[in-house]
Amino acid sequence: MEVHETIASIRQSLLEQHQAGRSVGFVPTMGYLHDGHLSLMARSRAECDVTVVSIFVNPLQFAPNEDLSTYPRDLDRDLASCRTIGVDAVFAPDVNEMYPEQMLTSVSVAELGSTMEGAARPAHFTGVATVVTKLFNIVGPCRAYFGEKDYQQLAIVRKMARDLDQPVTVVGCPIVREPDGLAMSSRNVYLDEDERAAAPVLHRALQAGAATILAGERSAPAVRHLMAGIVEAEPLAQLDYAEVVDAATLRPVDPLAGPVRLLVAARFGRTRLLDNLGVEVPARG
Repeated sequence: MEVHETIASIRQSLLEQHQAGRSVGFVPTMGYLHDGHLSLMARSRAECDVTVVSIFVNPLQFAPNEDLSTYPRDLDRDLASCRTIGVDAVFAPDVNEMYPEQMLTSVSVAELGSTMEGAARPAHFTGVATVVTKLFNIVGPCRAYFGEKDYQQLAIVRKMARDLDQPVTVVGCPIVREPDGLAMSSRNVYLDEDERAAAPVLHRALQAGAATILAGERSAPAVRHLMAGIVEAEPLAQLDYAEVVDAATLRPVDPLAGPVRLLVAARFGRTRLLDNLGVEVPARG
């Protein structure tokens, strides 16, 4: 497995792969890899000739009061995981390699990035869109694999790639969960024992919201109220939002129809967790 620390090096390596006619699969990550990340790599391995993984904790997507300095990192462990899956190349730059001078350019996806996570973390999605654009420019034509756990991020990256004619096919992959339903996340390591036991309430709230839709509920406020009530009944959970939106546009939809996405976010102590679930609203009759 090749490990590259410079843009020039990974570009040259992938240029040779493109020139040889090999398809490239790309999995962008911030490291501290878990089974969710590994499932993206395995999907890429199954569908592409070459799989490249980036490991980079992007400072642009962290606000000053967020966990940039304490975000979990373990490059040796991550590289071992990549080797286990059979990844062909890892791009692991430092901050100075990605941002050698002050960034005066940014990328934003206006409407999709202003609600939910965008409202809670105003600069977050501009930081995400900017670094993903840089990574797409570095990697070149590829299939890029993103987990559905960060569903709003996935929608933003898809729209960005279409709007900017980036030579990238964005592939969304299912959420990987712990046996009790908790969505896998690098931030789960922050949870203490009691918080970890409480955290699956997010998945239970989503399941309840989905069940009431499938049973005939078409009122978005009623579904939001149901999900919010379940999360708020957990003493260790501090609800941020519970939403139901159109799955493609992320816009509010009421009455509910077609494919929708249920999304929740809450804090457990100092740890903020997200989860979501897709539902196809049955046609009446």
